[in-house]
Amino acid sequence: MSELQNTLKNLTPSEDQSAWGDLVVCRVQVDLSNWLSQLAGGNNWQVYSESEYDHAISFMFRQGKKEAEVTLFNNGYAQVDLDGKSIFDGSITSGTNKCAHFSYYRADNGEPILLN
Repeated sequence: MSELQNTLKNLTPSEDQSAWGDLVVCRVQVDLSNWLSQLAGGNNWQVYSESEYDHAISFMFRQGKKEAEVTLFNNGYAQVDLDGKSIFDGSITSGTNKCAHFSYYRADNGEPILLN
C-alpha cells in the first residue's frame, strides 16, 4: 500500500476534509530564453513582442534571422514554433522541463505550501 493510501486510511473524516479540501494555486515559472535555447539551439534569444489572451500568453523571440513564438496556456500546455514550424507541442508541466519551476499557494490566503 502506498504512503498516500496509508495516510488517507488513517485520517478521520474531518481531518480528511481539512487536509485535502483546501484549494491550491500552482504557479509555474519558466525561463523561456533557456528553454528556447534547449529546444532550438543557440543562445541570446531576445523577446521582441508579447500578446496576452484569455487563456494564454504568447512571446515572440528573435535570434539573428531566426524567429520563434512561444505560447503558454493557463493549463500548462505549451506550443513553440521556430520559423513557422512546430518544434514543441505538449505539456510544459510534464516534469521533464528543467526550465520550469513550480510553486504552490493556498487559494484562500496566498500562503506558500511546501511539498516534501
